[in-house]
Amino acid sequence: MNKLSIFCLFLLPFVFACSPEKKEFGTDISTEASQITKGKQLFEQHCSSCHRFDQDAIGPNLSGLTRQVESSWIRAFIKNPGAVLANKDPRALALLEKYQTEMPSYPQLQEGDLDALLSYLHTFSTAPIPISGDTTSNLIPEKVQDSGIRLDLEFFAQLPASDSVAPLAKMTKMEPIPGTDRLMINDQRVGLYELVNQKPQLYLPLLKLRPKMVSKPGWATGLGSFAFHPEFAKNGLFYTSHTEPGGTANADVGYTDSLKVFMQWVLTEWKATDPQASVFQGTSREILRVNNSSQAHGMQELTFNPQAKKGVSADYGLLYVGYGDGGTAENGFPEISNHGGKGMYSSIWRIDPLGKTGRNGQYGIPSTNPFFGKKELAGEVYAYGFRNPNRIFWDEKGQLHATDIGQHSIEEINRIEPGKFYGWPIREGTFVINPYGSFRSLYPLPEGDAKFGVSYPKVQLEHDETVAIIGGYTVADGPLKGKFVFGDVPSGRLFFTDLTVDNSVVETWGIRYQGKEMSLQELVGQDRVDLKFGKDAANRLYVMSKTNGVVFKVVGK
Repeated sequence: MNKLSIFCLFLLPFVFACSPEKKEFGTDISTEASQITKGKQLFEQHCSSCHRFDQDAIGPNLSGLTRQVESSWIRAFIKNPGAVLANKDPRALALLEKYQTEMPSYPQLQEGDLDALLSYLHTFSTAPIPISGDTTSNLIPEKVQDSGIRLDLEFFAQLPASDSVAPLAKMTKMEPIPGTDRLMINDQRVGLYELVNQKPQLYLPLLKLRPKMVSKPGWATGLGSFAFHPEFAKNGLFYTSHTEPGGTANADVGYTDSLKVFMQWVLTEWKATDPQASVFQGTSREILRVNNSSQAHGMQELTFNPQAKKGVSADYGLLYVGYGDGGTAENGFPEISNHGGKGMYSSIWRIDPLGKTGRNGQYGIPSTNPFFGKKELAGEVYAYGFRNPNRIFWDEKGQLHATDIGQHSIEEINRIEPGKFYGWPIREGTFVINPYGSFRSLYPLPEGDAKFGVSYPKVQLEHDETVAIIGGYTVADGPLKGKFVFGDVPSGRLFFTDLTVDNSVVETWGIRYQGKEMSLQELVGQDRVDLKFGKDAANRLYVMSKTNGVVFKVVGK
């Protein structure tokens, strides 16, 4: 899952130990109308993607919370949940065990903001009813084993802090410009840097060029991804995705008026006047604008097939785009992500950025796409049924894969084939989920499951192993040569597998720093690592932490 919002670790009623003395909570909370209105706005901005008031979503049901928990505890937890956990608070520890991840702190919220949030929460007075069939553990009995492999890390680069609180720099991707040694890395709040002699130099000041860009609330907002055209050195073309507030401009892709537009994702083409220049100068054009119902699960990935050869492969020069469900399922509209009509959500798209046959004439739809000219899905869609396809990549055999962040229980790596359906929102891994019921309830596959046409994951891991999967590259040499490396975003736990074989085994590996074996949590000095990966032109692997904005090079053999 992505970064949890404000209340992701608040207690459900059954977590509390009942006091023998009945206590009335919430008497200190204002019921003034303007406070409630402000609190509703803050909740929708920070919390609504994780929480509902009728059932559990990503985080717990918050109905009745303020009547069961001390206001002071809620305030302290919002400001600094890490400190509450460090003090071994039983409420916080119980939720950490249940949800398997630590929420970030929100020190930027002022006392007035906290007052307003509590006022809004206090309008929901009914205590939630415990949901039966809550199956979120021991679904996969086999546990991931440690390979014993340990590789050395060395400091490589530090991005400038773009905020005063963690994450200090929001990098999500580091890759070279095709055919060159130039190494590019993003900060979602700022733009695109080039690492020159391991020092960051701002190449594309996206916030300056697109002042409507927003990177708060956190998660994957801001500059989500980037991809340089395989002929950038000649044509100067590259592509970015970023977020702007809902309603900024007319969208090319949208949904029912019944669901609020929280943000818009914008796909932009940039054309550098001089592709060799150290700072971007040139022109740009908007390719596509998409409405999103939350801060979550938007345009997380842009990439070209690095193995496609000009004049040989039909894939050459075609842009792959990973787009999640936009939070529509959690917000009560799973039919949007279930691809009624010409839907484009919960999909991997393949488009020709230089074409003109797309819905707005700013891009092309390849005639080799599986739904080109058909009615059931949009022609842009290459494969569908993903909650959050945050990374798209090819293995050594040229087979396409994607990591998909799950809901409450299962994380996936899928082998992608054109036109196939990968299950969301009616499946999570190899389990049934009811998108109109409890997202915490999973069930065995029914008889006759084949009629649903679901393609199931090549790799699936339960949330006791990883709660937010992130890829990942195939390692070029050393003990992990030929293995695909991936990890867990919050904890920084490291895994590998061989995607080129069937029934591949997943194992963990570890790191050493300055000769000492340690976890990535110890290395970055935080429980939340915010793990990402990168590679350079020589296919060397890098490990990155958004928490402190540092890039580490994997050097162990």
